[in-house]
Order: sequence, then structure tokens, then C-alpha cells
Amino acid sequence: MPKTRFQALAESQRREHKNIDESGKRSALFGKQVFNEERMLQFLTKEAFDNVKSAIFQGSKIDRKIADQVAEGMKAWALSMGATHYTHWFQPLTGATAEKHDAFFDVLPEGRAMEKFGGAQLVQQEPDASSFPSGGIRNTFEARGYTAWDPTSPAFIYKTTLCIPTIFVAYTGEALDNKAPLLRALHAVDQAATGVAQYFDKNVRKVYATLGWEQEYFLVDKALAQSRLDLTMTGRTLVGSFSAKGQQLDDHYFGVIPPRVLSFMSDLEKQCTQLGIPVKTRHNEVAPNQFELAPVFEEANLSVDHNLLLMDVMEEIASRHNFKVLFHEKPFAGINGSGKHNNWSLATDTGVNLLSPGTTPMKNLQFLTFFVNTIKAVDTYEELLRSSIASASNDHRLGANEAPPPILSIFIGKQLSDVLDELEGVSKGKLSPEEKTELKLNVVGKIPEILLDNTDRNRTSPFAFTGNKFEMRGVGARMNCAKPMTLLNTIVAKQLTDFKKEVDALIDKKNLKKDEAVFNILREYIKTSKRIRFEGDGYGMEWQEEARRRKLSFNKNTPEALQIITSKESVELFKEMDVFSEVELKARQDVELGAYIFHIQIEGRVLGEMVYNHIIPAAIRYQNLLLENVGGLKEVYGAAHKKVAESQLNLLEQVGEHIVEIKKLTDEMTDARKRANGLSTIDKKAQAYCNNVKPYFDTIRDQSDKLEKLVADDLWPFTKYRELLFTK
Repeated sequence: MPKTRFQALAESQRREHKNIDESGKRSALFGKQVFNEERMLQFLTKEAFDNVKSAIFQGSKIDRKIADQVAEGMKAWALSMGATHYTHWFQPLTGATAEKHDAFFDVLPEGRAMEKFGGAQLVQQEPDASSFPSGGIRNTFEARGYTAWDPTSPAFIYKTTLCIPTIFVAYTGEALDNKAPLLRALHAVDQAATGVAQYFDKNVRKVYATLGWEQEYFLVDKALAQSRLDLTMTGRTLVGSFSAKGQQLDDHYFGVIPPRVLSFMSDLEKQCTQLGIPVKTRHNEVAPNQFELAPVFEEANLSVDHNLLLMDVMEEIASRHNFKVLFHEKPFAGINGSGKHNNWSLATDTGVNLLSPGTTPMKNLQFLTFFVNTIKAVDTYEELLRSSIASASNDHRLGANEAPPPILSIFIGKQLSDVLDELEGVSKGKLSPEEKTELKLNVVGKIPEILLDNTDRNRTSPFAFTGNKFEMRGVGARMNCAKPMTLLNTIVAKQLTDFKKEVDALIDKKNLKKDEAVFNILREYIKTSKRIRFEGDGYGMEWQEEARRRKLSFNKNTPEALQIITSKESVELFKEMDVFSEVELKARQDVELGAYIFHIQIEGRVLGEMVYNHIIPAAIRYQNLLLENVGGLKEVYGAAHKKVAESQLNLLEQVGEHIVEIKKLTDEMTDARKRANGLSTIDKKAQAYCNNVKPYFDTIRDQSDKLEKLVADDLWPFTKYRELLFTK
């Protein structure tokens, strides 16, 4: 019986994969498990391939007939790779990913079976929406929600499942996920940036936001991690005395990667490469047992998907190597926490990075246009951008003299500051020939030269320009990058839209030439956004005082930071940019506040359990040992026992005092939590957890850590920092 086209292709695929595995080259493995353009050319008809490409690059719709063809080709490829199931892979408002697996297997009416997967299953599914956070958009009994295929992010095979990236929306159309708003924001910035880019190059038809994340994480021995209730339940240590050796010697940073960790990294990189995640950089971070992984820049939507997939893969491979990977922003007190720096830029379909200077004054004017507009956008919406990195876990890290403060500011370096100062002095209106020459040749034209030496970095800056991109440094290690990327691209889209209107008005009404109009508007933006630029130490108290004078927001915690989301200005912004409706904004605010409450509530309950069931009993056992010792000394020394047992009696007293105090504080924390739970509104409840419950965590920890230093090592119930952080 002759082979079908798909059978022949599948056999070819198997031979190809065997050869790739034998070659041992990372480049040969790249995308092996991805239904990318190469696979589409093999398994799709030309009509289907052209339609999918059009959907990716022009946003056109794919009709059901074409969807059936794509599904058939995708199924054939997946089966040739050993897949048995498919799933719509989506990003609900939990911050993680979600998936429901269905088998390709189906039974026919006459009792036979076959592998089945059609366009209907590819394009749309209906997972139960009632058990995902919706912020009140859906009632529990209104369970219907839809996942819809996102063709701009390619399907991939993970283990034996074909994963199809999708958006997740309610029956009534509102977004219930993080991907749908991101796609809207990326569409908005594409339209706005393309219009502005065409001032400089009429051939530009599309602008992409690009993202390169830097994922920091900790690795600890899995068995040791499982011995700690707090690490298992909350992802961080709620108690624990500092290790004598931490990061003070700076000997871990960029040091030799331990062999066991290197083995984990090698397996991780191989899996990532096959999944099309272009990981490139790995190194030891500052804290012991802390590491970083970073990829090559990608289009922002795909990059977000890859980061979420990476974290799933990391957890699985870490477990295989008997590690537990910690993404919490502050898993250990006294040493650095983990972030996920988001490096953002804009690139055209003509291959130009809009935030990179060029070889001519006009290209450098293009650079300045997008550079200054980004600064202006962040200045206008700094409080809103701050809200995008707010979470219960990130609150522990922001402003902790290891990460950027919760005050948004921008670092651009002295050389570019000097350029902006010169541009600020440009005369208003039409420019003389001499002024044009001075600006274009001596100011704008020299930008590439000055940037060659502009290598200094300000590690305390939350939003820093680093040569050809902006680095948003406040994003937390466990966060979905879609949140800050949605906000950043939305505000830049709004700013570029306004900029184009202003430039066009000057050209039409004031009869200015294009470059004159651009210079005039940029000059005003440089003046009005000056307050957001800061070149100094963001950790210093002086900056906090200076920021207040500049009227920059200073929202120290998540409940404060989230209030801006539903302000009149925010609602108008997102409505104009078609990114969020007012209903969606309010829902997200409620979801974020609810998540904050639950995180603090869980930590409070776990901390109470640790104190009542572990710490106090361990301290009492140690007290009993001391009492036995004192009693034995009394039998031997009689009345002189007090002098002989002076140290033991002193220890007894110290342990007793700490037991009394930790019990009292934990009781008070429990009562405060109960009072917070009784409050009627979610915002009041979040404030109560923040201001009335959370402060007890530090005071209870202080008492516990003092007991840890006193109680015998073999009696202390929890694995200590020195064991968790220095296991190889």
C-alpha cells in the first residue's frame, strides 16, 4: 500500500530528528519541538501556509476551511513526534499557565477508532471559566469561557502533548487572561509607532515590540526544601537566622558554576532549545545558590510565552536533578532576592531597532524621537507603570537596597543627558540654516560616537537606557512579563499617537518642515519630562525626598500601587488604546488585590503553624533539657548549684522570655487576620492585611531567629540557612 503524503513526511521527520540528535549541535536542535515555519512548509498546503503567515503578519482571520487544513497538518506532525494529546495553553489571571489535555483518539459510530483533530478543536475550546480568577466578571454559576488560537505564537510539543497558545475570554467577550490584553497593546504600539517611523522611512509597514528577559532564580536541594513548611507552602522562608557566610565576600557572583548545577543547566538548555526558547546566557548571581538565565531578544508576545514555558520546564528539570527551583522574589532574608529584568525596544519590519542610533543625522533623529517619546510616556504614566510590578512577593524586594526602589525614574547617562540639554535649548519655531546644521551634524550626528563610551550602568535605576533598549528592572522573578509589557506598550502607543498629532498639526498649521516640527515637539517633551530623569543613587534617602519634591509617586506596597488602575485617567487611556474596558480594569484590580490578600493570609497561617506546632515545642524541649541539667547540678552541688549553673539558668530565662513573646505576637497576628477577614470590601481587607497583619511577620521572625541561635542544633525543627544555601 503506497504511503500517504503525511506518512512520508512523518518518516522524514523521524530520520531528521535522529540525525539532529547524533550531531550534538545546539543550533541543529533549535525548534525541533515547534510547529514553526519550516514545519508548516512541510505539513501545510500552500493555501494554508499563506493564510497562517497572513494572520501572523497582517492580523487577518483564518476561515474554518483553512483551519481544518492547518489542524490536519499540525496533527500529522504532532503524531510523528509521538504526541498523544493536544491542549489549549493559556494564561489565566493566576499568573501561571493552564492546560486541559484531550486525546487525539476518538471512536467512530461503527465502533472503530481513529486519531481526530480538526479546525474546530484548533481554533476554539471551552474550558470551565468558573474556577479561574475573574474579578467578578463571571459568577460561579456562569462557567462558560473560551480559549481561542493565537497563530502569532507557534504551537509546540511538550512531553507528549501538542500545546497551542491561546487567549482566554469570557462568554461575554472580556479578557480573562494576560495574553489578550498584551496582544491588544502590541497592536496599538504597532499602529502608533509605524505612523511615526514613516516620517523617516516610508517603507516601514510594521513595528514590533521586542523583549529580552533575564530570569533570576535560586536552586536548593529538593529534600531540604521539602523539610521546610514555609518553602513548600509559600516559596520563601518565613523564619531563619542568617548564615555566618552569605554573599558578603562576593565570591559567588560570576563564579565557577557547581557541577550539579551545571548538569541541571545543560539539560534545561537542551530542552529549551528544542522548544524554540533561544537561551544564551547563564551565570552565578550575587547570592549563594542564585543563578540567572537569559535568552536572545524576541518579539514580545512570543518572548512572554517562552518565559512562562521556561519556568514550567525549569521546575520539572530541577526536580529531576533533585533540586527545587525558587522563583520567589525574596526567598531568603539577608541576601539578594530575584528579579526578571525586562529589556524592551521597538523594531521595524525593515530590520531597524528604533532605539538604536544610526549612521546618518536623520536616523539619529529617528532614534531621538522614539527615545524621548518613551521617556515622556514613562513620566506621564509612572504611577501606572509602577502598578504593573506590584505583588505581595515583589514588595519584599523593591527598595531593599538590592533592587530598584518603588519610585519610577529613568537613567540615561551623562552623555545623552547633555544631548537632551542641548536640544532643550533649541529655539522655538522655524530653524535657521545654521541652527539646522548645528543640530543635525554637531548634536544629533554625534550620538553614535558618544554612545560608544556610554557603557556605565546605574543598577539602582528602575528604568534605564542601556545602549539600544530600555531595561525595566523592577519586574519580579515569578511575574508574568505580560503585565508590565502590556502597560509599557500601551503608554508608549498613547504617547506616539499624541506626538504624531502634534507634529502633523505643526506641519499643517505652522507651515514647518517635518524635521523642524519634530525638533519643536521633542524640545517641549524634554522640558516637561525632566522630573523623571535621575542619574544618582536610587537607594538613598535623599532621592526619596527629592522624588517627593518632583511630585513623583511613592507607592511602597501593593494595595497603594493598585489604586491607580481604575482612576479616570487610566480608564480613558486604556479605552482610547483599546486595551482594557473599564469592566476589565476593575476586574483586574480586584483579582490583584485578592491575590495579595490570599498570599499574606497563607503566609500568616503557615507562620502560625510553624510557631505553635514546631518552634515553641522545640524551645520547650530545650528548656526541659536545661532544667534536667540544673536539677542534676543541684543534686551534686546542693546550695552552690546556682553559681555552678549560672549559664544554664540564664539560658532558661532567655528561652522562656522568647517563648512568651513569640506566643503573644502570634496570637495577636491571628486576631489581626481574623479582623481583616471580617472587613466588607476587598480594598479595605487588602489594606488591613498590609498594615495590620504583615508587620507581625518581621517581629515574630525576630523572636524565632533569636530562639534558633539559642536552641540546640539537633532540636531545632527546620533546616537552616547554612544548609539550604551552601548545598552543592
